[in-house]
Amino acid sequence: MRLAESGEMYLETIYVLTRKSTSVRSIDVAESMGYSKPSVSRAIGILKEGEYITVDKSGFITLTEKGVKTAESLYERHTILTGLFVSLGVDKEIATEDACKIEHVISEESFEAIKKYIGGMK
Repeated sequence: MRLAESGEMYLETIYVLTRKSTSVRSIDVAESMGYSKPSVSRAIGILKEGEYITVDKSGFITLTEKGVKTAESLYERHTILTGLFVSLGVDKEIATEDACKIEHVISEESFEAIKKYIGGMK
């Protein structure tokens, strides 16, 4: 099951939240993203169905191995693209917004070329 862009955004948010705290619940995701609880609940259901996350009886969200792998890939794209744009002189806030849009549509080939190019600059 391929996630839609919105699902990827939820997954990445859960990943970032789990890096800051050992316990993440739907309310934390809603607050972080500025979305309503019903919207988050629907997305959580989709992520569970796709086996990206599990949710225990107390409502705590855990990324599955598949979820971690996908989220780490998204997060890497986001951070590398943001850093590239900032290094080119783009304002950090704009760079972050643009990276968020691009990370969901850039091909693996193009992203790998960017990583290789940046690596050669160091």
